Amino acid sequence: MEIVKTPAPPSGVRRLLWRLPIHFYRRGLGVLMPPRIMLLTHIGRKSGRPRQAVIEVIERGPDGYVAASGFGVRADWYQNVLKTPDVTIQVGRRVIPVTAEVLAKEDGAELMALYGPRNPRTAKRLCSIMGFAIDGSVEDFRAVGERVPFVRFVPRAGGAG
Repeated sequence: MEIVKTPAPPSGVRRLLWRLPIHFYRRGLGVLMPPRIMLLTHIGRKSGRPRQAVIEVIERGPDGYVAASGFGVRADWYQNVLKTPDVTIQVGRRVIPVTAEVLAKEDGAELMALYGPRNPRTAKRLCSIMGFAIDGSVEDFRAVGERVPFVRFVPRAGGAG
């Protein structure tokens, strides 16, 4: 695996396109989004105001949803959930109150090693967006998983799962 560039959040027109799914969710059209895309509503660590991001689900199970912070530990949504972990996610029409928990590097590496071979095209595209040139091997996916922070969104009591 080779690092091609330092991943940076999109800007300009690319940022508008990147955030387009948020507008679908806001207009009640979240059902049109594939189930691997979720809307995260979190609290800004500096402003204290609600913020939203659309992120990709890497794993979904009885213990919650897992997403990777593709732009690393400096991503705004990642920094915000570190400060205020009680957030909500929306998948399709379902809004779920959850608590964000950062996964250990080893767990992230294992998740990516499983996700990559199951979803090779999507995983390669995600790795490219994150700035990694990979060959598609399990070892490369595991190496990416060690370098990218993963967060599990665990449903809180009283929330749907």
